[in-house]
Amino acid sequence: MQSTAIAIEQIPPFEHDEAMQLAQTEYQRLIELVEALTPEDFARPTDCTGWSVAAVLGHVLGMLKYNADPAETARQAAAAGQRAATTGETWIDALTALQVAEHAKLTPEQLATAIRTAAPLSLAARSQATAEQRAVTFNPGPPNDEEWTAGYLIDVIHTRDPWMHRIDICRATGADLVLTAEHDGRIVADALAEWARRHGQPCSLVLDGPAGGSYVHGTGGPHLQLDAVQFCRVLSGRGDAEGLLAQQIPF
Repeated sequence: MQSTAIAIEQIPPFEHDEAMQLAQTEYQRLIELVEALTPEDFARPTDCTGWSVAAVLGHVLGMLKYNADPAETARQAAAAGQRAATTGETWIDALTALQVAEHAKLTPEQLATAIRTAAPLSLAARSQATAEQRAVTFNPGPPNDEEWTAGYLIDVIHTRDPWMHRIDICRATGADLVLTAEHDGRIVADALAEWARRHGQPCSLVLDGPAGGSYVHGTGGPHLQLDAVQFCRVLSGRGDAEGLLAQQIPF
C-alpha cells in the first residue's frame, strides 16, 4: 500500500496498448489457473448465481470466441437477440446464458484446451481494433442502458470480465489468487476511477492487499477501508453494499 494518497481524478484511463498487455497477462493467469484445477473443481458453485466453475468457464470461452471472429460475434449476437425475445431476458443475460449452454457438454480437459486455444485469438483480434473502430458508440442495453464506445468494451470490460471470473473461480475452489500491484493494482485503480466518476462525491479510501493503495477524491466525505479485491466484487454486484459502495460499475 502506498503511503501517500493518490488523487483519483489523476488516474489515467487505459491506453489501448496497455489494456492489451493487461489482457494478455490476465488470459495467461486464467489459463494457468484452469489447468491447475481438479476435475471436481469444475462442479463447485461460484458467486455467480446458478453457475458452477464449469459454467463460468463456458461463458469465458464463449466471450473469447465472441471477440476473436466477427462472424462468431454476429452469430452469438443474433442468437442472443432471438433468445431474449423469447424469454424476456436482457440481451446480455441471453448472451451469457447462450455461451454457458453451448459449452455445457465439454469435459474439464476440453474446456481447458479450448480456452488455451481461444485466448490468443481473442487477444489478437482485440489488439487489431483501430482507433476508428474503438470510437464507434452503441448502447449495450439493460442493465447498462447508456452510451459506450467500442473501445470501452474492448479495452476495459473484456479485460475486467475474465479478471473478475478468475476471482470467482479462486473463491469457489480455494485456489491461490495471484495478485500483483502492476497488473491487478492497475485494473483495480481503473475500476476505482470509474466508480468515482459515476458517483461524483468526495471520499477517501484505503484498499488493502497487493492490488490496493490509498486514494482520495475531492475534499471531505466518507472514509472507506476494505480489501481491494472485495471492493471490486462489491462494485460488480457481488456482496452487500451501502453508501457510495452501492454505486456499481460494469464488469
